[in-house]
Amino acid sequence: MQLDLNEMTQLAPIFRELFKGYHLSRSEPECYAQLSQQQDQYRALFRALGFELVCDPRGFYYFVPEQMGTQVNKTAQRLALFTFILVEHLADQGRDPLAVLDGGTLGRPELPALLDKYRDLFLQAEVTTQDELEEKILRRLTQLGFALDSNGSYRFLPPMHRFLDVCLAVQQDRDLAASLHASDLPLPAPTLAGDEEGAEDGSDEDDEEAALARAIAEEREFDL
Repeated sequence: MQLDLNEMTQLAPIFRELFKGYHLSRSEPECYAQLSQQQDQYRALFRALGFELVCDPRGFYYFVPEQMGTQVNKTAQRLALFTFILVEHLADQGRDPLAVLDGGTLGRPELPALLDKYRDLFLQAEVTTQDELEEKILRRLTQLGFALDSNGSYRFLPPMHRFLDVCLAVQQDRDLAASLHASDLPLPAPTLAGDEEGAEDGSDEDDEEAALARAIAEEREFDL
């Protein structure tokens, strides 16, 4: 494929944003438009430079990292856990999680109640105050192209589908577990390696946490 760098007028800002882990969507109209129009050229160029450009059909672009450090992994887990919490919170309120997380908004006045309701889960992410919630989670969502901070609310962007995929995987694990529990088949109770003692005292909540952990592990290619 012949590449004409003169036509790739947004190459510098596109590479800069993707390299730092940002997810480019329509919120960056010039970069997004050029990536859409010259997708094959950009993929070929970045591949030659050692980067894999992912073109998600839901409307966003990102680099797949070669490897992920501990701190990056912690960020990915926090963001996935927050999405999981938000999906359940919105469903409890009778709101459509997909409608909110795909272009909808979450207002700052909603944060204290959310933090209080899921305090135990937020503790797992080392988040105990609203300031920490905004600094460690919501600010990272905006820095990486998952959301925009605008006029006292956070508007979610198409890249949030990456975390919604994790939540879907968790739900599928839940549904499978529920169907197995309801079955008359003589299936052995699952246990975690190295934790056979006390396995009979496990709860549905433990199953959900294990499912979430598996789903997050499957998404460790996040470039966060």
